[in-house]
Amino acid sequence: MKIVLDTNVIVAAYATRGLAYSVFRLCLQKYKLIISSIILEELESNFTKKLNMPPDEASMNLSFLRRTCGIGEITAVDPSRCRDRNDVHILGLAENTKADMIITGDNDLLEIHSYKGISILSPRQFWEMERKTGSSASRQKEIEKSKKIHDRQPEKYRTASKKAPRK
Repeated sequence: MKIVLDTNVIVAAYATRGLAYSVFRLCLQKYKLIISSIILEELESNFTKKLNMPPDEASMNLSFLRRTCGIGEITAVDPSRCRDRNDVHILGLAENTKADMIITGDNDLLEIHSYKGISILSPRQFWEMERKTGSSASRQKEIEKSKKIHDRQPEKYRTASKKAPRK
């Protein structure tokens, strides 16, 4: 399955060890992730400005994404398809790469629900769908093991900013 992860999901994955992080890891392990040059530009800006990531760390994370995700081209989409014209490129990327799904936290995209047969889900909707349909007992054990390792040594697996965790 090919999945387009919106910028906001990837930024959230690097910012915290919450749901977006779990979705990001699961997608990296199990599916083909598709991003675009626009998403990479947005990530570069968000990594340094929103997450206060040092430039060399941001560069390392962007290199990782370039190596592990497919980089797709964007098909032109009628701007009226989405309330926010800045989000139309996500639809064009998913269409051009024949993605099966878009995962986003953006309400302007989520209200569309589907675009040309491509499902548009929130990270929570995807997680629940995956939990119900896509994961066997052994897969669940693998995810739990991964979480336990990460929780014991978060600094080893997390490359986002060094801010104190929220309580």
